[in-house]
Amino acid sequence: MLYPPVCEGCGASLSGGRALCDDCDGGLPRLQDPFCQCCGEAFEGAIDSAATCPRCLEQEPAYDFARPALRRSEQALELIHRFKYLRRIHLARDLGRLAAEALTDPRLLEAKREGWPLVPVPLHRSRERHRHFNQAAEIARAISRISDLPFLPALKRIRKTGSQTRLTRPQRQKNLKKAFALSRRGQTWLRDDGSRAVILVDDVLTTGATADACARVLRKAGVEEVVVIAVMRG
Repeated sequence: MLYPPVCEGCGASLSGGRALCDDCDGGLPRLQDPFCQCCGEAFEGAIDSAATCPRCLEQEPAYDFARPALRRSEQALELIHRFKYLRRIHLARDLGRLAAEALTDPRLLEAKREGWPLVPVPLHRSRERHRHFNQAAEIARAISRISDLPFLPALKRIRKTGSQTRLTRPQRQKNLKKAFALSRRGQTWLRDDGSRAVILVDDVLTTGATADACARVLRKAGVEEVVVIAVMRG
């Protein structure tokens, strides 16, 4: 009664636990063809067939492919920044719902049918303590509630790294070297489960260096297929 819900985009009154009105939700630019079939980078112009961007051709990532739900936009970036840095945890529900739209990609039909687990990109414990939550984990939990795919924190961050925001892809790769490892939950899952396929979840996919580093740890542990979904392509 004291703080009625309003749209994070325009301030209009809302109901039903939503954070975005229909107009603001519909105004977020969804990723549509043509885009790189490996990293989800949007292409400009018309392309008749599936294509891969030059960066992915030059340096093939450890994951099979990444599928962001949204193209980069100031509106989507503002929502994610409010969620991460202003601790507006209620946005996890809508960001997870947006990320779940990536599951409509035909390449993910098998993942939905076989119930691949959702593995969030982990934060270092010091950063998670400061932020009070891991944004990728909250988004993955929201996707799990929508899709019934299991939530599995299979990774942990074992080395604290500096901010990646202003780093190039090679710098990010160097910064993330030996930063991730299997968690105890991940070790148990790999020992007891025979599916060996996961969906890695993050909020933003920029250069793909973080997803690549996580995928390499999973591959080394015996995971055969790793796909990535994210709210937005950075």
